[in-house]
Amino acid sequence: MRNGSRLSGLFCFFFLVLSNVGVVRSKSTIEPCSNSDSCNAMVGYTLYTDLKVSEVATLFQVDPIAILTANAIDISYPDVENHILPSQLFMKIPISCSCVDGIRKSVATRYKTRPSDTLSSIADSIYAGLVSADQLREANSISDPSVLDVGQSLVVPLPCTCFNGTDNLLPAIYLSYVVKIDDTLTGIAARYSTTITDLMNVNAMGSPAIKAGDILAVPLPACASSFPKYASDYGLAVPNGSYAISASHCVQCSCGPGSLNLYCMPASLAVSCSSMQCRNSDLMLGNVTMQKSIAGCNITSCSYGGFVNGTIVATLTTSLQPRCPGEQQFPPLIAPPTTVIRDSYFAPSPAPVQSNGAGTTVPGTTSVVPSTGSLPGFAPANGPTGSASDASSLVNPLASFPVVIALYLFYKLMAPSFL
Repeated sequence: MRNGSRLSGLFCFFFLVLSNVGVVRSKSTIEPCSNSDSCNAMVGYTLYTDLKVSEVATLFQVDPIAILTANAIDISYPDVENHILPSQLFMKIPISCSCVDGIRKSVATRYKTRPSDTLSSIADSIYAGLVSADQLREANSISDPSVLDVGQSLVVPLPCTCFNGTDNLLPAIYLSYVVKIDDTLTGIAARYSTTITDLMNVNAMGSPAIKAGDILAVPLPACASSFPKYASDYGLAVPNGSYAISASHCVQCSCGPGSLNLYCMPASLAVSCSSMQCRNSDLMLGNVTMQKSIAGCNITSCSYGGFVNGTIVATLTTSLQPRCPGEQQFPPLIAPPTTVIRDSYFAPSPAPVQSNGAGTTVPGTTSVVPSTGSLPGFAPANGPTGSASDASSLVNPLASFPVVIALYLFYKLMAPSFL
């Protein structure tokens, strides 16, 4: 009987261990909030199958052109919105990040269910781990997740952070990034031109250990606008090395490379737009004139001031700089992708540097769009900080149930020999 008791105890031990082996919890960064403002943010999305640009846009309820410009994809290609993007392609999706129930999240995305859908397939496959089945169930008050009506519209709460639009006192946009199996914090930091320490501070991490399914807030250096609050594109910010479309597809703004000055000009898609000429000047939006003098360089520019009541605000500014800046540099554009190269991501260009004294005046002579030190785990002074949160389990706890049954049968067969 003594051997039987030992075996029984051993079986119970195995049962407890194996019942918990399958539960692997992912972490995500949560930013508390208390006001009703919103900010520009991004989510990193990996396509679960071949999709048209317009289909990806429908999944997230965003402008397809905004997706293309955010990834520096040339929008001048014919019928680019119907271009088919390959499965497993990683893209940055621009979203609006709001304050909902005291935390930052995006709730503008809706998904219409199909016959074969389950909450798990929607969360893990279609939205690539950006949301969990439990979050979908809670957001939509679903009592029985096994029953989904075809055509049912589901709110898809997406993770996002704002952190006042800054990182280490510089403009930034935050990307919600789902950690993949082979990812390391070192590799993610290098890919997005940041540091391990910064990532740990932003995500309130006590160690650099990460696992697949974790969702990290990754700061992307950005060019920020200074439009008035009554402008429809107030708060516009563009990650370094990319573009953004605004003013009903009439204005295209770019950031970098190697600069944090926002530069805007008429977009190649501009068809029916309000005037983009600065008053009392022959200069059009994005035009700059420079004249050298004994005192330095006299710069006159026609800059974008936001989209107000359907009107493009073009502002004429003059300044005297010690020297004339060089020509405007644009982020390189890529053709619409047709294949996926392993370990290839759309990432920002190398980290930018501060302006060399040109202030907010951005050089450029054309109006044609190109063809195209703190401790880890502790937030620095005036820096952002998040909090880690358990997300839903990534592996079904019942996955180990067959193993437990096998052990039980083994016990029933072998127990007599010990008695």
